[in-house]
Amino acid sequence: MILRRSVWALVVLLAACAAPRAPQPSQPAAPAHHAVVPPPAPPPQSAISKPLDATRLPPFNGENKVVEDPLRGVPTIDLTVQPDDLWQRIRRGWGMPDLDNKRVRAMMAYYASRPDYLQRMFERSRRYLYHIVDELEKRGMPTELALLPMVESAYNPMAYSRSHASGIWQFIPPTGKRYSLKQSWWYDERRDIVASTNAALDYLQDLYDMHGDWQLALASYNWGENAVARAIARNRKLGLPTDYSSLKMPPETRNYVPKLQALKNIINDPKPFGITLDPIPNQPYFVTVDGTGAIDVRLAAKLAEMPVDDFIALNPGFNRPLIPTSLDSRIVLPADKVDVFRANLEKYDSKALVSWKTYHPHRGERLSHIAQKFHLSLAELKKVNGIRRYSNHTPSLLVVPTNSAAAHAAPLPIMYAPPIPASGRVHVVRRGESLWTISRHYGVTVNDLKRWNHHVGVIRPGRRLVVYPGAARHYRQRRDYQLGKTSSGGKYVVRSGDTLWDISRHYGVTVKELKRWNDDVSGLRPGQRLVVRPDARSDADAQ
Repeated sequence: MILRRSVWALVVLLAACAAPRAPQPSQPAAPAHHAVVPPPAPPPQSAISKPLDATRLPPFNGENKVVEDPLRGVPTIDLTVQPDDLWQRIRRGWGMPDLDNKRVRAMMAYYASRPDYLQRMFERSRRYLYHIVDELEKRGMPTELALLPMVESAYNPMAYSRSHASGIWQFIPPTGKRYSLKQSWWYDERRDIVASTNAALDYLQDLYDMHGDWQLALASYNWGENAVARAIARNRKLGLPTDYSSLKMPPETRNYVPKLQALKNIINDPKPFGITLDPIPNQPYFVTVDGTGAIDVRLAAKLAEMPVDDFIALNPGFNRPLIPTSLDSRIVLPADKVDVFRANLEKYDSKALVSWKTYHPHRGERLSHIAQKFHLSLAELKKVNGIRRYSNHTPSLLVVPTNSAAAHAAPLPIMYAPPIPASGRVHVVRRGESLWTISRHYGVTVNDLKRWNHHVGVIRPGRRLVVYPGAARHYRQRRDYQLGKTSSGGKYVVRSGDTLWDISRHYGVTVKELKRWNDDVSGLRPGQRLVVRPDARSDADAQ
């Protein structure tokens, strides 16, 4: 009996232990000095505390397989192989940060709405792009710069601006001289494709080294490095950003980089714009040929069996129809025309290579007499010698034909006019000076000063102005526009052929101002005296 009771007691005790305990009401925390805080658990050990030692791993006994095409279905580009299309090579070389704003979009719309203009520009660029891209890659420069002549000159090697910038890179005379581009009566290296490209890339690299930013370098190329430096200093002083988009610049410079960016976007993906980019062979288009000796431009094109216009497009630097020996006799020819040129030159009579020669006029000899002497019209004599149409001045050196065939040949598409002398000087404005007084001092016009100095209007003491004193001769030689001198008291004596526009242009004033100073005068007669007050206008502008 006792045993049975003990068993039941044991069963009841085990059941009580197995049953879940009811939740107990929360009790107040024990005092802190009675609390027992268990020691913190050690942090779990990392599965890999240090790199595995491959030498201690057991040998791999699984199946070995060679994966022949690890990127099956994924397109790849082998950058060690040059593409066949030069456009693709240019796209691979993009290296400038993109600009995305409303000006870029406006320029994209502008170009896209002029597909004929784009096609003409792209077609002209085919001759020069390979050389420029090749030079950029040699220097490690971004290939966007190969598009810069599209913005500057539309790849027209004969482009010539009002500020006397010339060639596809649009060098003005002083900058050309600074980068060793020779400018003479015979030849202008600012239009030489090889020489001007080398100088332009040197200049752009210098500008990038100055700013450390390609957009600022491009702004400096357009506006001038000193102007951009001043704009940066102004923003820095005001606590403003100094990037390209934040600077205060003239409208032309403000649109300069957006134009380049727009062309980049179109060339990068021309289809959405409805533009077709014909492939350009990724190979040299032209090579240089040395040691030809003196030769006529027209004959050189004939021996190369190419149109004279195409020859001059590759040799745009010549100012005369004769390539003299003094120019080292270097010409540029298409790569596939070199052999035929050399073969034809070797067979040609060496005494018949030139049909023009230099001529030194005698003292007092008139241009009309020289033209008659060499069976040449006066207009053609002036043209091939860069003499202005209305000038009767006889220079000390001329080129004249040696036979009637040369005298009566069709005109060549050459820029005959010699460049503005590169030996300009810098004039520092002093107190009390005006554009009028400075122009009189150097014998130039007020409009000349404005054209050479970014159309400056207001001048202050310390301002630096570029002046080309020799350029005054070109103005004085224009007989129809030759103006009489002012008499004392600011009076101008009208001469035959003068107009109000001519006089206002000469003195840097407006026709309206001339009329106001002279009782609304309209008709002019020789001997009439006009009041001219250029100093008064300059003072008013400065206020």
